Amino acid sequence: MRLPAGTVIAVDGPAAAGKGTLARRLAAELGLPYLDTGLLYRAVGRRVLDRGIDPQDARVAEAEARALTPEDLARSDLRGSLADMAASKVAAIPAVRAALLDFQRRFGAAQGAVLDGRDIGTVVFPEARVKLFITASVAERARRRFLELTGRGVAADPAQVEAEIRDRDAQDANRPVAPTRRAPDAFEIDTTALNADETFHAALAFIRKKLRVIA
Repeated sequence: MRLPAGTVIAVDGPAAAGKGTLARRLAAELGLPYLDTGLLYRAVGRRVLDRGIDPQDARVAEAEARALTPEDLARSDLRGSLADMAASKVAAIPAVRAALLDFQRRFGAAQGAVLDGRDIGTVVFPEARVKLFITASVAERARRRFLELTGRGVAADPAQVEAEIRDRDAQDANRPVAPTRRAPDAFEIDTTALNADETFHAALAFIRKKLRVIA
């Protein structure tokens, strides 16, 4: 598929809805760079935790965001409930979001890209040609996260995993800065009853229609 130059595809949605899997696959299919913006916030959260400080400490979180390096994004401890909550806390700090905003925009503006996160289509690239909002029921997202954790050998309790998903949703939706929202012009895909292939094909069909391109 030949895309218009500089095409940015914004993929937003709550935790464990499948947006990361979809975004990576779209990037590979379309020959675009891919950025998981959630890793930026997870890495900042981890840097703050490494210092033994609450991720809600705005001064320290901003300093760690500005000191972020590519090596931080390759850490092996950026997944799981602790990293989830730390990321949500630092993401609510305006100074942290400002420190990471330019990085995201430079990445996407260079040659086009697929970016996934929670505010790509509303804040980072509100002018993106294609916006997708990927969601699913809380119960299904909790089931997926539980399987992901246990698949990595991490002990997990299903009820606790669901409670953490609900807490993360509430933090992300109610934070005063860049809350998780579906952009008015975003195409919503509810993946509750869809597998990865079905989600991918639905997204690809929308992209072709939106950009009026053919395979």
